[in-house]
Amino acid sequence: MADTDPEPAPTRGRFDVGAIAAALPESAATMLVDTYLTDRPAASARVFRVYRPTPAHYHAGCDEYLYVLSGRGTFWIDDPSDEAEFGPGQLLFFERGLVHAMPQLLEEPVVFLSVDTPRRAPTDVIFVDPATGTAESFMARNAASDPA
Repeated sequence: MADTDPEPAPTRGRFDVGAIAAALPESAATMLVDTYLTDRPAASARVFRVYRPTPAHYHAGCDEYLYVLSGRGTFWIDDPSDEAEFGPGQLLFFERGLVHAMPQLLEEPVVFLSVDTPRRAPTDVIFVDPATGTAESFMARNAASDPA
């Protein structure tokens, strides 16, 4: 599937979010691994696990709603002085273009239910300092597959 042309999606669904979260791998070479629940032009919904702190970055094409399913860490939006702890049951929201980061993972696994409006293309991640990450190092689905 191309970043700009999602496959046709069903018009409804029921998802066992806990089971989907539990099926995410214990470790990853990338910062996060995700599973799409829905992938429609108007919005996408994903479950993702974070494996290491994420440097300052933003998304150009969507607003993001992150519901914390498990784990604890720190997160800031728009300004590093805004850093605060998050935990299960909290919702983090930020509009497209707002820089954000997750400097610390305090209790793992850190798993979110994410709703992106409109749909967030998997490669829509821009790191403030390009030396700290790329779309390929950010998300497993963007990483080059191992030819071996």
